[in-house]
Amino acid sequence: MQVVIAGGHGKIGLRLAALLAGRGDIVTGVVRNPGHVADLERAGATAAVLDLESAGAGDLAPVLVDADAVVFAAGAGPGSGVERKDTVDRAAAELLAEAARLAGVRRYLLVSSAGVDDEPDPERGEVWGAYVAAKRAAEDAIRAADHLDWTILRPGSLTDGPGVGRVRLAPPPVPHGSVTRDDTAAVLAALLDAPGSAGAVLELREGDDEVHEAVAAVA
Repeated sequence: MQVVIAGGHGKIGLRLAALLAGRGDIVTGVVRNPGHVADLERAGATAAVLDLESAGAGDLAPVLVDADAVVFAAGAGPGSGVERKDTVDRAAAELLAEAARLAGVRRYLLVSSAGVDDEPDPERGEVWGAYVAAKRAAEDAIRAADHLDWTILRPGSLTDGPGVGRVRLAPPPVPHGSVTRDDTAAVLAALLDAPGSAGAVLELREGDDEVHEAVAAVA
């Protein structure tokens, strides 16, 4: 399988790249910083240096040619302000969708967030509210794109502990909880192998089901 990951150097994207490359897939990670190329190469992937906040769909589409699937795992990250929540978490997700259309790629996995269906807690500040709004808008845009076979994954609070290979994966609503980035990447890899999961919005938490069994149950 040939996969392109937007946000290829992110904490989920890099883990996913290593998993896919390790099983023999051809992986390209889209990164903004040329200094991140070596990390992707060590993971077994190829890097495409492109700033998703300034590029157009026509710039990104050639990277996607011949891909079987794209994964949006980019994010503005901690410390970013309101504006970048929109330009990365929403606009870049839409850019990837349009580039996929131009390149003829249908399969699209969107890493979203738990809490998208809820009104953001005002006590968490305007940046959190902007993040939730951006993720919600990205989901709406992807679901409306009839040229895509999309799956939306909403992980809970992400942790950096070692993955355990067991999760809870289900349509919303699901109670709040956490999940490791390792297990999130493992679920994404399994979803790429599960075309029957197209059209599903799935919440992800730590749980009791083995990853592939969890994906099979929803696909």
